[in-house]
Amino acid sequence: MVPKAIDVKVLKNYKLELLFNNNEKRIFDVKPYFKFEIFKKLKEDDKFNKVKISGLSIEWDNGADICPDELYNNSTKIQN
Repeated sequence: MVPKAIDVKVLKNYKLELLFNNNEKRIFDVKPYFKFEIFKKLKEDDKFNKVKISGLSIEWDNGADICPDELYNNSTKIQN
């Protein structure tokens, strides 16, 4: 089972720092998703910065979300 995101922090350059329930911190780059219409609206910082934890994943006010598998498998572990 893929770990669940339990905290999210916005970083520069459309990246997110995620804390998972296995205590791993990882960096996820959202820029590749801007090719999808729902994510294009997040290029505005005030909208992008409103990301939040929702259930097993993250989401924005416009309904954009990223599945837990995608978040974990396509993020980079932060080395302590």
